[in-house]
Amino acid sequence: MAGSLNKVLLIGRLGADPEIKQMVNGKSVARLSLATSQSWKDKNTGEKKEKTEWHRIVVFNEGLVNVVQQYLKKGAQVYIEGQLSTRKWKDEKTGQDKYSTEVLIQGFNSSLTMLGGGSQNQVSSQDAKENFNQDSPPSQNDLDDDIPF
Repeated sequence: MAGSLNKVLLIGRLGADPEIKQMVNGKSVARLSLATSQSWKDKNTGEKKEKTEWHRIVVFNEGLVNVVQQYLKKGAQVYIEGQLSTRKWKDEKTGQDKYSTEVLIQGFNSSLTMLGGGSQNQVSSQDAKENFNQDSPPSQNDLDDDIPF
């Protein structure tokens, strides 16, 4: 269908260490549990409230799977760009159809950026092959120079 878009942008924290699995074809896949939260003040009571949503993230790109495996742990803050996908499966016990909605990170229009900490790195599906690089953003001292403007 022309003119449609399936894009998800999330910033959240991992609720558990990433789970790395081998698929039947021998490639690795990473599964992440990502929490996003919003907080507000109740107008009637003045009480602070918070709501947390949990998202299933599935990383298919081999380069990103390696990055996830090496660098991400429970509590890590990440920025995710991916697409929604709902899959259907049968519950083995009841035989009923079940559905799971996940954010897929695969292809050229997906990325994962690690936030917080000493270094901030963005790795997209496109450049994740062997290009993961751990440069730190410039510090204030790096920006001090003698340019007179």
